[in-house]
Amino acid sequence: MNPGSPHKRRQYTEAFRAEALRLASESRSTQAAARQLNITPKLLYKWQKAAQPPLELGQGESESAAMRELRAENCRLQQERDILKKALAIFMPPTT
Repeated sequence: MNPGSPHKRRQYTEAFRAEALRLASESRSTQAAARQLNITPKLLYKWQKAAQPPLELGQGESESAAMRELRAENCRLQQERDILKKALAIFMPPTT
């Protein structure tokens, strides 16, 4: 490559992007899907973010309060799940 020549970016078609997003959603990891497609994971994450619908802000105080309640409940349930996992590991007989 000549030092004076501009770098050309690779152009991706919408069909390729759609297929990449489909593969990423079906794959166990976005990074594995990116490796399979020979693109950077950062690019695939960027496409995933762009494909998500935008969040609507300012829906009202009642929705934000409900979201806070749901987040708190989610946190509590995750803690309960972790405790139950530990208890299960303690009380399960060892497998040989």
